[in-house]
Amino acid sequence: MRPDLQFDFVADKAKNTITVTREFDAERQMVWDCYTKSELLDRWFAPKPFTTKTKSMDFSEGGHWHYAMVDPDGNEYWCRMDYKTISAIDGYTAYDGFSDETGAINPDLPRATWDTRFKDKAERTVVETLVQYGSLQDLETVIGMGMEEGLKSTLERLDELLEVLNK
Repeated sequence: MRPDLQFDFVADKAKNTITVTREFDAERQMVWDCYTKSELLDRWFAPKPFTTKTKSMDFSEGGHWHYAMVDPDGNEYWCRMDYKTISAIDGYTAYDGFSDETGAINPDLPRATWDTRFKDKAERTVVETLVQYGSLQDLETVIGMGMEEGLKSTLERLDELLEVLNK
């Protein structure tokens, strides 16, 4: 990760939240598009060496994104994000969780509410995501699964994509 770009990962065990703040060297519209269009999400939304494939996406209030993170051996790890509210290029809220290939949520793994906000910072964009879990156990589970390291790697892939798109 570029040392001049902000990355903060703060877990608050009293509130069962994780706040991720990440700065990108791109204009807000481009970063927004990378978070909200499946053809762009498929190019970055998984930690290396995984790839992402979208099964279905409807980026609208009440819509969803159903996708898999695919490891180098071809194993698929399915997820589903259900969009609650959307304010174009400013932010959205959604429920995020692990699912199966049909989109059915896995009740044995944590589900969280994501509140993702996009802000201008000079020529850059800052994305702040507040992730709210239902319990301390759920929060500790995802931290134990490597959420911080996975997000770092995933967001570095977004940096790489933004470099390509900015050319």
